[in-house]
Amino acid sequence: MDFRRGRKREDPEINLIPFIDVLLVVLIFLMVSTTYSKFTELQITLPTADADKVVDKPFEINVTIDAKGNYTVNNTPVSFQGVNGLADDLKAAARSGPNGQPVADPVIIVNADQFAMHQMVINVLEAARLAGYDKLTFAAQTGGKK
Repeated sequence: MDFRRGRKREDPEINLIPFIDVLLVVLIFLMVSTTYSKFTELQITLPTADADKVVDKPFEINVTIDAKGNYTVNNTPVSFQGVNGLADDLKAAARSGPNGQPVADPVIIVNADQFAMHQMVINVLEAARLAGYDKLTFAAQTGGKK
């Protein structure tokens, strides 16, 4: 119940003048602090590759290691009698390169079974170092079947 008869209810007013003043100050601040400098572009001439494609594929020595610890060098089983013996096997594989010509710097590809011990792979790496071969890579299989 409204006991105030005859009194007219006043609607609240929102005074917009201070709001406009604040916005103008912010606008002036942004205009003064903005820099209008042009960015200079740096002209760069990028080099292009003019090298010939390598036609000859490097000689590869495939070393495989199975889960039982058996080593094969270029699909020839070798008996592991130490790292020095494996280094000699790698040198022998390099001597019987393409067309029977010895190869000075072959690429050693290590293909190890997933259940092979880590030390077996390290043995191949150490044998390659002792043989003087510094190009090594690892083969990987994707989407293996069980």
